[in-house]
Amino acid sequence: MWRSRARALLLLRSSTPTSPPQKNPLRILTRAPPPRLLSRFLSSSPEALPDAAPSSSEALPDAYPYPSPDAVSASADPTEDGEENLAALWEEDADDADDIFVSTASSDTADAEASDEEVARVRALVESTPEDQIPSAIADMVVDFTERLLAAVLLSAENCSGKKLLLLFKSAGKNNPDVKSLANLEIIAGKLADSNEIDKMDAYLLWDLVKEMGSVPGSVNTQILNRVISMFWKLEKSKAALEVLDKFSEFGCTPDGDSYYLVIQAAGKKSMVGAAWGVCEKMVGSGCFPDGKKTGEIVTFFCKGKKVAEAHSLYLAAKEKKVQIPTSALDFLVGALARNDETISTALDLLEEYKGKSLKHAGKSFAAVIHGLCRMKNVKDAKKLLMRMVNLGPAPGSAVFNFVITGLSKEGEMEEAKGLIRVMESRGLRPDIYTYSVIMSGYTKGGMIDEAHSLLHKAKKIHPKLSRVTYHILIRGYCKMEQFEKALECLKEMKEDGLLPNMDEYNKLIQSICLKAMDWRTAEKLLEEMEGSGLRLKGITRSLVVAVKELEMEEASKDSQEA
Repeated sequence: MWRSRARALLLLRSSTPTSPPQKNPLRILTRAPPPRLLSRFLSSSPEALPDAAPSSSEALPDAYPYPSPDAVSASADPTEDGEENLAALWEEDADDADDIFVSTASSDTADAEASDEEVARVRALVESTPEDQIPSAIADMVVDFTERLLAAVLLSAENCSGKKLLLLFKSAGKNNPDVKSLANLEIIAGKLADSNEIDKMDAYLLWDLVKEMGSVPGSVNTQILNRVISMFWKLEKSKAALEVLDKFSEFGCTPDGDSYYLVIQAAGKKSMVGAAWGVCEKMVGSGCFPDGKKTGEIVTFFCKGKKVAEAHSLYLAAKEKKVQIPTSALDFLVGALARNDETISTALDLLEEYKGKSLKHAGKSFAAVIHGLCRMKNVKDAKKLLMRMVNLGPAPGSAVFNFVITGLSKEGEMEEAKGLIRVMESRGLRPDIYTYSVIMSGYTKGGMIDEAHSLLHKAKKIHPKLSRVTYHILIRGYCKMEQFEKALECLKEMKEDGLLPNMDEYNKLIQSICLKAMDWRTAEKLLEEMEGSGLRLKGITRSLVVAVKELEMEEASKDSQEA
């Protein structure tokens, strides 16, 4: 036996005096005996080891490659020969170990190939089996599910519906509960949430599965719950999204900024502005904000929902947390605040948020605030803000000037209004017809009808064709001052400039002539002129002409009788 031979060599070495061995790199055993040697010792039949070296009568078989004891005694260095033989024995067995390692590696490769085959087999079964037969098909299938196997199947199943994946997940869990892991649940939630067409039933089935697994701590995380919320948002299931948010603490999870954002957007789908604001308050209280773009969308949502003050408070809270909201959201907020008389001052303060590049493109926001100030008849601050735009930017347009010019004209500040026209012209802006019309209206209201008419002539030099409204302002102004001849001249000038008077101009002029001048003859001429233009006067005005005519005839008749 091998053990007896090795024992004999070891005893022979111990019985022979030797000098310290010389290191020979060629004789250093570079390979440790593999585990198989131990198995050979354990597998050999029990045999008592001899207490002494075997006698010469117990010669080793001829096939044994090592020298007999006689040869050993004749050797010059018996210890060295023993070492060579022992090393050869180890080398021989090491060759056997190589075979073991090769066969082991081949076995691992075969297992990996079998695993790939297993994934393909399970995937093919799931893809080809109807949804209602998935549980029974998995139960009849001979397969030992592991977490990695299920993950591989879920990731590679591209042609499976969401319901099939959920049924596979549950069926595999019955085979091995350990496969219902957080990682595999994340895979399913991700595939369902990222689908182009989300099925309502799949969303609710996933939510039921999450609630079932959520009873075990650590089985659900914030990312999975956010996936579920996003599905309900896309399906416009606002109440379901709110329910998911309420379950965070029960599952041991903490909402992040995206959690609040998704729920607010879901509530907005059903115009649940009140519920959305409740969620927003929780978000502000937690200090967890989504990124600047999403926070800006929330601010815009509340502005559209007529919760402008709340949107402003959200903006300030985000600013305190260093969340950079896009300029577009700030524009929307300023515009919403400027439309409300109670919040116009807040909008004015927010203009200070524009700096650098954003200031250059903030003209719309500044215009909204100026318009709001003029609406509230706070023309002084409106003009002040306009001049700030002129000096520091953003560059004002004609519309902004018109807001302030209109306000000044209504207050009778005509010189200041004309001064703004000069500022416009100095900046290369040409006052439009509306600008001239506004100032002419201010002049006529102040009784300065001649100034208004001269301004009309100035406007005609810049604008070859004016508006009908411009002439209408003058006609009404002359009628108000009972200068009917000039009013008729203005009407004639209007027609010469290619503008046909409409029924309103004729109506106002005829009424004024009849009621104030009692001149039914001129009124009848205008009436005939109207009919020639295809216009038909209202019955009440036509009756007024007849009444004035009859009244004059009665007066003439009385005078003749008295005479």
